[in-house]
Amino acid sequence: MSSVSPGPSRAAVLSLAEIQRPIAAEMREFEARFRQAMRSKAPLLDRIMHYIVQRKGKQMRPMFTLLSARLFGPVDEAGYTAASLIELLHTATLVHDDVVDGSPMRRGFFSINALWKNKIAVLVGDYLLSRGLLLAVEQGQFELLRIVSTAVREMSEGELLQIEKARGLNFKEEVYFEIIRQKTASLIAACCASGAHASGATPEDVQRMRAFGEHTGIAFQIKDDLFDYGAGLDTGKPTGIDIKERKLTLPLIHALRQVGPDDRRWMVRTLKHDNENDEAVARLIAKVVEVGGIAHARRHMYAYRDKALEVLHHFPDTDARRSLEGLLQLTVERSK
Repeated sequence: MSSVSPGPSRAAVLSLAEIQRPIAAEMREFEARFRQAMRSKAPLLDRIMHYIVQRKGKQMRPMFTLLSARLFGPVDEAGYTAASLIELLHTATLVHDDVVDGSPMRRGFFSINALWKNKIAVLVGDYLLSRGLLLAVEQGQFELLRIVSTAVREMSEGELLQIEKARGLNFKEEVYFEIIRQKTASLIAACCASGAHASGATPEDVQRMRAFGEHTGIAFQIKDDLFDYGAGLDTGKPTGIDIKERKLTLPLIHALRQVGPDDRRWMVRTLKHDNENDEAVARLIAKVVEVGGIAHARRHMYAYRDKALEVLHHFPDTDARRSLEGLLQLTVERSK
């Protein structure tokens, strides 16, 4: 990649409250509409929806959507529909991901599948997706449907590509970037594109915002990769979770290309057979750090951040743009 930024920060990292300030009223309105969209006449489903709403996360994706809409004008019905559809889709994918991964926890709470078993969790995910799609259809937002449906397709393709390539534990960086572009970045790209479209941005500006979201999403995923090695965590302690799940992240891919045949053999053996052995995992992490895997991943993360900023600076300097810059900075400087 070109023009890689060496420094970790080009602006002060804003708090979430500061980032939300230009859309504080809009976020409150969105939350009320989102709760309404989650309601069901089926008692069991309504109970599960209430549980999901109570454990919501930082709501980064609605913020990306609403700030992208504010960049081009006031947030109207179309903007709220876009934010609600995106969040319903995102929630559906999290529920389904927990089933696929067999995860008992999500954000410190029991997952849906842990409490109500896999069959109900799959149906809950399907319900959330259908609610989002119907919301857009009822509002006649067919371009919004196209934007979001494209993201759903890419997320599914990315997940399947990762499963296919991970079996051999031997894929190149360009394959890694394609996987995270589809799996993670496509949804953030859809947030920004749908928000811009909702406020009447030109097709060219919608594409610019899609590119901004894609670059941001790639930087976001690389930051997640770094957490596995303790890079950016307050404790500085590596988790090794990705290694234990046999995931090939950017620091590890780079390290495998830097070492000699002997080191590569024991590193691959650790991934395949000793990935539950804490000592073996710690040794692997130490080797990744030693051969520059962390530094390599950071350089790429900051380069994607800079590409996202370059796109964003095409637009006038407004409160909405500054908050989008703040979200981008938070993406790469967050500690969890």
